[in-house]
Parts: sequence; structure tokens; C-alpha cells
Amino acid sequence: MNVIGSRPDGWWRDRDGARARLAEELSNYARATGHDVTVVFDGRPLELGDAAGGVDVRFASRSGRDAADDDIARLVEEDADPGSLTVVTSDGELSERARSRGAEVVGAGRFRRQVEGVQPGRGEDER
Repeated sequence: MNVIGSRPDGWWRDRDGARARLAEELSNYARATGHDVTVVFDGRPLELGDAAGGVDVRFASRSGRDAADDDIARLVEEDADPGSLTVVTSDGELSERARSRGAEVVGAGRFRRQVEGVQPGRGEDER
């Protein structure tokens, strides 16, 4: 939600639509960069169809405060090589949890700009 919230485009009026758009943008990013991408969404699971092709889409294992953050931290903790991971968040506590295990952390706004820079159909003047 940090990445979705980094662009105040009215996403809060259609949270499911915002999650679907981000999944599609992440799919394009993964294809363009060759990076493995996992996204953990808060909220109830929704069907994304082909929009998220190539992205490991997960939904928080529980509801409530910091549910997705806890799942992300657990993914870092359980990874055999956490130093190979980059966690995207603007949350200070999650950032510290990820860094303490060796993962790199990138802010949501910075990552959003990277993702937007590789979207199909965007001209140089739009990046």
C-alpha cells in the first residue's frame, strides 16, 4: 500500500482497482528488468487474472494493523539469502526489520518512479 499511496491519484476510492493496476505495472516492470517481484497486499484477496503475470502476488495472512508488513518481514527472515532482497516500503519499522536481516530497503516513492519509467507506451517526456 506504500507504493499505491505514493501517488495521490484517488486510489482510495477504488482499492481493488488500485491493487490490480499496481500488479499490472509490477508485471511490466518484472518483464522489462528481469527482476523477480513479490507483492504483499493488505485486504481481502482478489482475482487479478493475467494482469499480474510473472509477479508473485500474495495477500496478508491476517487482517489488521501491519499485517502485510509482518508477512514481508517473515519473507525476509525465512529467505536463505536475505542480502539478495530489496524491500520496498516507506514504513520505518518495516525498514529496520528488513535491514537488520540484511535486505536492502528502497522507499515507495523512489520505487514508484522506477516502475513508471519502464511502463510500455511512455515517452521520454512522460518519465
